[in-house]
Amino acid sequence: MATTQKPRRALRRAIAIAAFGIAGSAFAHGDVTPQAVDVTSLKPLGDEWLESNPYRSDAEAIRIGTSAFNQNCARCHGIGAVSGGIAPDLRYLPVEDEGDEIFIMRIRNGATRNGRVYMPPFEGILQQEAMWAIRAYLETVHVE
Repeated sequence: MATTQKPRRALRRAIAIAAFGIAGSAFAHGDVTPQAVDVTSLKPLGDEWLESNPYRSDAEAIRIGTSAFNQNCARCHGIGAVSGGIAPDLRYLPVEDEGDEIFIMRIRNGATRNGRVYMPPFEGILQQEAMWAIRAYLETVHVE
C-alpha cells in the first residue's frame, strides 16, 4: 500500500507544480516592467509628436525597433509580431501613413475597455524615437 501512495503523491505534486506554473504565466502577462530603449544613434525628433514615421526604411531604426519590440511588445503581440491570441497580430497593421496613425495613437494611449487595461499606454515610458523605431520594424514584417 505504501508503494502505491508514492506514485500518487508524486503525481499530485507534479500536477500542483504544473498548475502553479500555468497560473503564474497568466498573471505575469499584465505585470511586466517596460525595458529602456537606447535611441542615441537615431536622429532626435524633439518634443512635438509626429504624425508620420520619420524612420521608415531606416536600417538603424529597424535594428533598434526589432530589439525594442522583442523586449516590450512580443510578450503580448508575439515573436515576429505573430500574435498567439493575447493581442492583435501587428503584421496586419496597414503600412505607411494610414498604419502610422493607428499605431502611434494606440502605443501612446494604450487600450482600456470597461475599466480593463488591454494595453498600457507607453507615452512617458518610451521615447517618441523608440515608438517610431518599433513602427519601422513592424513594416518589415507586414503581410497582406
